[in-house]
Amino acid sequence: MGRSTFLGGIHTYDGKELSMDKPTTVLLPRSDLVFPLSQHIGAPSKPVVEKGEKVLVGQKIGEAVGFVSANIISSVSGTVKEIEKRLTVQGTMVESIVIENDKEYRTVESFGVERDFTKLTKEEIRNLVKDAGIVGLGGAGFPTHVKLTPKDDSKIDYVIVNGAECEPYLTSDYRMMLEEPEKIIGGLKVILRLFENAKGIIAIEDNKPEAIKKLSELASKENRIEVHSLKTKYPQGGERQLVYAVTGRKLNSRKLPSEVGCVVDNVDTVISVYMAVAKSTPLIRRIITLSGDAITSPGNFNVAIGIEYWELLEAAGGFKDKPEKIVSGGPMMGNAMYTSNVPVTKVTSAFLAFLKDKAAVEESPCIRCGKCILACPLQLMPFELAALSNRSDEDGFVKKDGMECCGCGCCSYVCPSKRSLTQSILQTRASILAKRKKA
Repeated sequence: MGRSTFLGGIHTYDGKELSMDKPTTVLLPRSDLVFPLSQHIGAPSKPVVEKGEKVLVGQKIGEAVGFVSANIISSVSGTVKEIEKRLTVQGTMVESIVIENDKEYRTVESFGVERDFTKLTKEEIRNLVKDAGIVGLGGAGFPTHVKLTPKDDSKIDYVIVNGAECEPYLTSDYRMMLEEPEKIIGGLKVILRLFENAKGIIAIEDNKPEAIKKLSELASKENRIEVHSLKTKYPQGGERQLVYAVTGRKLNSRKLPSEVGCVVDNVDTVISVYMAVAKSTPLIRRIITLSGDAITSPGNFNVAIGIEYWELLEAAGGFKDKPEKIVSGGPMMGNAMYTSNVPVTKVTSAFLAFLKDKAAVEESPCIRCGKCILACPLQLMPFELAALSNRSDEDGFVKKDGMECCGCGCCSYVCPSKRSLTQSILQTRASILAKRKKA
């Protein structure tokens, strides 16, 4: 299919050449592992182990509470050392299970057993995905079993695999498309069994020609799967932008993709579905990019969930020099960090380090140039929304569609006055959502 895109967006230096040609390296943890009980959208899971208890790889240690929640699975064997609050990349203290790693990696009895998914019912597939603790691995962390359970299966027309990976520097999904394309096809076939009327589309930006070629060859053998080439532009991988680029259907903050006949899952999420359903392997690992001009040896690493960032940093040779900024995730939507003594979670995608903090510049007054409006992929007026935010005018903010902001950061990136537009808008949006929830 031809290249598609959306209005607005930006073209950034993508930094992908630092790590895109580095094959994924398996990194085994050497120290204790930390499993926050809230690694997903929805209710935190509850611990089902106690201090001093022995655990195995693949054992459930945190249980989902309610429908919108997710299980936590141990990625190592060892002993529960503590159940206590630990620091996360968001800077918050979260109740966590700390496991002392015995480095033996003994697994539960059923771990890795092959299963014929073509003989499973829809309910069985969804239950296996839920049991495996799978959430959206593109960053949102929405429990995947919920996403795969819309009101009416027959109204889903498209299952879209998000292979855009539009965030600068991130190349972990790209490596998976090159190294494990069969698992992507396999995971998509599993999901398509839930939606008999749907077509599977693997959407990839056109700056990844090798991935497009490899997956197109595999998809050509499947009558319900095709690869869709997307124009390279940020935020092409945003859910609303992706759905529009692939189908022409429009989403807003009040609609789920299923309401316009779509299910959207990240590349690694689809691989995880395949591993859970066909290989009896729950979500216990993440593929993570370590990159940036302050990293000695950028690359991609297959790591156990729960490993701390400092171990990843050591594996990449440490810092060339002291960085001014370290980030968990991409530079556009990730979280700035002040320490590497925090654990990798299900939603960790990258660890970036930069010698200079280009965002640490003094703001100047808005010159009303309109660049933020042209860049906004949702056609909002960021300069006006930021002004309303700064005046605490929440009614005006809502009337000007401020709740539609997806937090992509395009407006801040193009602003010649270096104003923190995205931050102001998201703070007001979060405040309004909190008040609505309380009400």
